[in-house]
Amino acid sequence: MFTARRHSGCHDALKINPAPAVKLDIADLAYTYAGRTSVRALDGVTLVISDNEFLAIVGPVGCGKTTLLCCVAGLLRPARGTITCDGAPVVGPSPQRGFVFQEEALFPWMTVADNLAFGLQAQGVEACRQRALVDEMIDLLGLRGFERAYPKDLSGGMVKMVEVARVLIVDPALLLLDEPFGLLDAQTRVRMQDVLIGLWEKRTKTVILVTHDIEEAVYLADRVIVFSSRPGRVKAEVRVDFPRPRRPAMRYTAAFLELKKQIWDRLDAGSGEIRDGGR
Repeated sequence: MFTARRHSGCHDALKINPAPAVKLDIADLAYTYAGRTSVRALDGVTLVISDNEFLAIVGPVGCGKTTLLCCVAGLLRPARGTITCDGAPVVGPSPQRGFVFQEEALFPWMTVADNLAFGLQAQGVEACRQRALVDEMIDLLGLRGFERAYPKDLSGGMVKMVEVARVLIVDPALLLLDEPFGLLDAQTRVRMQDVLIGLWEKRTKTVILVTHDIEEAVYLADRVIVFSSRPGRVKAEVRVDFPRPRRPAMRYTAAFLELKKQIWDRLDAGSGEIRDGGR
């Protein structure tokens, strides 16, 4: 994309305004779960996601939001369509696409520090570099003093942020979040959203967040994609133009509440609660 401006002198000069680089390109994606009764989860999903964009996806129960994340992660192979990340086709799992699941995934026999270091060890990062990165992440999380604690000794919010940090610490190109705070109480959930924003602002990544919480989507994302009921299709796209850094007080502004209403109005009529049932 470019615009032309006239300058003094003999020639016109073009001021180039480059479009953001594309991180992820999803084209005409379809997926069907086979079984006694086959279920088409996705049909014709097309999305282009920019580098460092924070994208949220909301939609009715069972509309294929988590299925889409699994396809992007390379855990499921689509029946139709293509996915490319940084221009390369997605054909299987990769450490460049980090996945944080809804369920707890920390190793219970490992301390916080050891959980954080696990991916670095798998990548063959030298020990001194591992320690430096783990120390940095501990400070970013505000968990100084909990380095040697085990998951059972942590609150639910602490566990979820260590899970997010364990993925971030290996520096993936893309972060996939499947309702990471869905099992937390409302108060802890809001606090963890602010912690996530803080981490993202310090280590900007392309993020795809699946959530059933419209307020969470608006608070965190640059763009919200609304899925139709099953089979999941892109029904609407809503831009979130609030400035960053985001602050809690914005949740109570008229503009924020209006954007929440716009997204709710775009959800399927009669779908009821949009809490995802796992797919």
